[in-house]
Amino acid sequence: MIVLPDRVSLDAAAARSFAAAAAFRASEPYRGLEDLFAEVAVERAISTLLRDHDWVGALIAPLIAALAEDPWFEPPFRVARDGLRIGTVLFESAAVSIAATVLSADALAHLPPPRTVVIPGRVTVTRYVRAGNARLRRWEAEPMLADFSATTAKPCAPLPDLRLGDGDVVRSDGRTQGHVIADATSDVVTLSATLRAQTIPYAREYAIDSGALVRVATNDDRAARTQMLLAYLRLAGRRGSEACFAAATRDPAFFLRWAAMREWLASDARAALPRLREMAGGDPNAEVRAAANATLALVEQRLAA
Repeated sequence: MIVLPDRVSLDAAAARSFAAAAAFRASEPYRGLEDLFAEVAVERAISTLLRDHDWVGALIAPLIAALAEDPWFEPPFRVARDGLRIGTVLFESAAVSIAATVLSADALAHLPPPRTVVIPGRVTVTRYVRAGNARLRRWEAEPMLADFSATTAKPCAPLPDLRLGDGDVVRSDGRTQGHVIADATSDVVTLSATLRAQTIPYAREYAIDSGALVRVATNDDRAARTQMLLAYLRLAGRRGSEACFAAATRDPAFFLRWAAMREWLASDARAALPRLREMAGGDPNAEVRAAANATLALVEQRLAA
């Protein structure tokens, strides 16, 4: 029978967790990582770290000890878990995010073969601490430039597979490449470093059998939040919001530019019309230009009436 703690006990456990998190980020191993990425070029620093994995033990040893002493202790990590893998972010800075992941070979063996591959939009360097003799199936897609269009996207193409061994370090340019892991005979344990400065705003998913583009999603949390806030401004009827809508129609993220224009038109079509004309004539993205042109005539007709 599990006896749940009372509120006082939970509050005390939370206080201990906060104190341990502060001590963790002030610890010598963590500060050493901060100093490394502050003083050394990012890819060189990642190469230094991924030569081995002994530093991970030193980094998390105090947290393991705290968890052993306190079953209600909460480590200061972001954790992601699904039916195939569990992963946690060990270190984050403006330049890099480092995560440890364990992929279950048993779960992988019971899954049907993947039907799609994701081009994640992120450059990663991965050390396969335990490779499980897995095979890395790889694909390549065209660069996602400013004039990228889903309707005219070229299919992705397969690249040669890689057979992974313990200790292998693989750099993957996820702006144009994607992969899936197959045929693992034991669990796959990885340390992955993501280069944040080289991340593009979009991830793409392609069908493996045909190579055709299936969908595009955003990697840009900032743009997604801005889209939500613009919808709030329109629904709230906030006066003086024209500058916010106008600025967002010039955002690097093409999906945000058009979302901002839609919200602006719904809020004040007359004020938005000059910028709509500019987008119809010269937006860098063909799909945005097409949408602006299709909308322009309707807006002009309604305003004239």
